[in-house]
Amino acid sequence: MNQSERIRRAIELSGKKKGEIAAECGVKPSAVTQWITGETKALKAESVFALGRATGFNPEWLATGTGPERLLQEDTNLAPMLQPSRASKEYPVISWVIAGERAHSPDNFAPGVAEEWLTSTENAGLHGYWLIVKGPSMTSPTPPSFPEGTPILIRPEGFELVSGKFYIAKHRDGETTFKQYIYDGGREYLVPLNKDFRQVEMDDEWDVIGRIVDMKAPRGTL
Repeated sequence: MNQSERIRRAIELSGKKKGEIAAECGVKPSAVTQWITGETKALKAESVFALGRATGFNPEWLATGTGPERLLQEDTNLAPMLQPSRASKEYPVISWVIAGERAHSPDNFAPGVAEEWLTSTENAGLHGYWLIVKGPSMTSPTPPSFPEGTPILIRPEGFELVSGKFYIAKHRDGETTFKQYIYDGGREYLVPLNKDFRQVEMDDEWDVIGRIVDMKAPRGTL
């Protein structure tokens, strides 16, 4: 039984519809269809664990076919395994204009030409970069909050859209923005954390060009 067949079995036996699974996993229904058909060859770890929670199946079995199909209830309460530490890596700090340009050709920003580099232990991929948050639209009185001056690390390739996570999006008119992505009722929104700013419903004029994978304290903050 291959991965897509295991996923199909788990969803069928869960008794849930694809739309329900998608909502619980924070993805589009089309993504679930791709999991079932095998169009998506390898699920990210977060998707496998989300699917396991949604269906009641063992994430290890879903991903590799090893282990029991389902975990005993007491097994689900075990503490997660400690993850090995990762070496830090430097990524360039670039401007929002360059970030928008790189969406079309990541290689147009040659390594070594940035004036500033910041480190992270998170994996932002081969073409990862830092941006400095502009304006107050992503500031919130409660966490998470991204005040102006906050460095955020962007992974521009190899990411999934997950409702509730934070992304960089570009409009066809050239505007590049940082917002929370929300998928609700078949519609997609770019949502600011600051309630004084309005959310935007996405259409074909918008492209999501990167996911935030790390952040640092705002500039000037000890």
